[in-house]
Amino acid sequence: MSRRRSRVMNEKFKEELAKDLGFYETVESKGWKGIRAEDAGNMVKRAVEMAKQGLVEGQYKK
Repeated sequence: MSRRRSRVMNEKFKEELAKDLGFYETVESKGWKGIRAEDAGNMVKRAVEMAKQGLVEGQYKK
């Protein structure tokens, strides 16, 4: 059985989170694979916090 991956966060939203968390320069130079696991975890935590607070509603639509 194959696993489907869904894109929960679009690129614009991920870029804004990376800027807010201070590692966007790494994303620009090395891509998303260049970030540390800790940074990825912090990005997810921040996205969840924002979703709980209702801050994401419609701001980052494709």
